[in-house]
Amino acid sequence: MDKTFRGENRRFLLLNSTTEVINDMAICLGPSGSGKTLLLKKLQNVKAVDNTTTSVSTVGTDMFTIKISSGDVEKQIVVREVGGVMAPLWPKYFDGIKKVLYVVDTSNLCQISAAGVLLYTILLDPRLKKAKILLILTKMDVSYRQMRNEALLMLQMRRLKREITQNITIVEASAITGEGRNDILNWLNDKTIKQT
Repeated sequence: MDKTFRGENRRFLLLNSTTEVINDMAICLGPSGSGKTLLLKKLQNVKAVDNTTTSVSTVGTDMFTIKISSGDVEKQIVVREVGGVMAPLWPKYFDGIKKVLYVVDTSNLCQISAAGVLLYTILLDPRLKKAKILLILTKMDVSYRQMRNEALLMLQMRRLKREITQNITIVEASAITGEGRNDILNWLNDKTIKQT
C-alpha cells in the first residue's frame, strides 16, 4: 500500500514503507573539468567509476538519482548537475534549492581562484541564504596532501566563513578511489559528518 505524505517543505512517497523519495532538489555546481559528473556517478554506484573511466564536460544539465540505504529504508535524492560552462546561467536553477554541492578540482592550481570567485557569487544569491553548502575538494588522489590547505587558502575560506550566513561543510573526495563518498552520502542524508 502506497502512502504520500507532505510536511516541512518536503514531499515524499513511502512505497511499502521501504522507499522514501525526497523531492527537495540538490544542485551540483563547479567549474568545467572539476569532476562533478564522475563524482555523481560514483555516488550513484560505487562500481561505476574506476581508473579507466572518462567523461566529457557537461554542457547543459544532467539529473542524478542517488539512493541511500539506512537500515531497511531506502532514500532517493535527486541532484541536478549544471555544467561549469553554464556558470552565468546557474542562478536560473536556484529556486527551491536546499543543498548545494560545490566541486573544486584541487589538482588544478590555475582553476582554484576562479572556482573561488564562482563560489562567492553563488553564496551571495538571496535564494541560497538558508541552503546547506558542501564544498567538495576533488581529485585528491592526484593531489599532494598539502594541496587541501593550499586550496582552502586560495579560496580564502577563513574570511569567507566570517562573511557568509551559510554553513559550509568541507569534504575531500576522489571519484576514482571513492574517498569521501560516504561523507557526501551522509551529508545528503542530513547526517552530521566529521570535518576533515
